[in-house]
Amino acid sequence: MVTVLRPLSTSELLDRTFHLYKNNFLVFLGIAAIPQLFVLALRLWYAMTLTGPINSFNRFNGTGVLISIASYVAIEISAAATVIAVSNIHLDRSIGVGSAFGGAKSSMVRVLLITLAVSIAAGIGLIFLIVPGVYLWLMWSLAIPATVLEGGGLNVSTTRSKYLTQGSRGRVFVICLLIILLVWIVSVICELPLGMLIGIVFRSHLSSHAMPLIVTASAVGTFLSTSLVGPLLTIALTLIYYDQRVRKEGFDLQLMMASLQPGSQPPAAAAAATTN
Repeated sequence: MVTVLRPLSTSELLDRTFHLYKNNFLVFLGIAAIPQLFVLALRLWYAMTLTGPINSFNRFNGTGVLISIASYVAIEISAAATVIAVSNIHLDRSIGVGSAFGGAKSSMVRVLLITLAVSIAAGIGLIFLIVPGVYLWLMWSLAIPATVLEGGGLNVSTTRSKYLTQGSRGRVFVICLLIILLVWIVSVICELPLGMLIGIVFRSHLSSHAMPLIVTASAVGTFLSTSLVGPLLTIALTLIYYDQRVRKEGFDLQLMMASLQPGSQPPAAAAAATTN
């Protein structure tokens, strides 16, 4: 039986986000952690190669660029799989780490390109004037759930997101701000103790021997925080996507009619096929 869908308030969307995450913690942990293992390995390898005076580590380093690219790809792969997992849970379908990655496989390249384009456009807006950058990000915030669940490239997905978020961008802002703050707090909690421990051990001076440990601690802390709370924002945005479809398109009625019609597609399949 499909989950009863109805318009949700801001507090209900937040509650639903944490409820889904808590009840399916291992699935979301696996989705976030598996791609990050490669990034962690790169960071640890980089830490082992560090030698020389500590001031020399501030210079431009090609390995750092590689790590940044790998981290970006890992985060977006996890985001695509998280959208699939949330959709399956929301529509009462069975979920698993493997099925989430499998369901998102066809959309991963689109997700990477769309996220990059949106980030550049919103980033330019933030650099020159903060408000337009935030507005652009909010307007396109549902582009990833749209492209994963409905298909379509950059123009189709951003246009779809613009339509779905219209009239609700303030609510999207509040939800995203609260979750981003939570993610930041957890990141600090994961990374700060390791950094303080190294600072205590090497309190007299920061030698070249300390730098590998600092980078290692940062790598482990980043891996833990990204794995633990990385999926939360994507979960919230996917739920907002469905909530906006219920409000604007009567998506709940579409699913109900699909489930009542004999010989029709299963509701979840109808949901994936319904686009505008």
